[in-house]
Amino acid sequence: MAGKAVPHFHNEPGVPVVAVGVKEFMCIGALPPFDHPHVFLDMGADTEIICQYCSTLYRYRAGLKADEADPQACVWHDDAKLAAE
Repeated sequence: MAGKAVPHFHNEPGVPVVAVGVKEFMCIGALPPFDHPHVFLDMGADTEIICQYCSTLYRYRAGLKADEADPQACVWHDDAKLAAE
């Protein structure tokens, strides 16, 4: 079974900016069960975007890989889904 194709990020730590290595991703707000609806964000030609649900500012950083963020704790891994595979 394939993993999720679109990276998912959250801002559970409450940092002012989350740097990400992709321009298209999902924001989940906080960790489950306190997450908001998982929304697809697309920066397009811009280098930053604000989530309309949680107001997290995401900023593109070219040096990061698709599955990386700064802080790294803001990358969401669906452990329940991984356990089921």
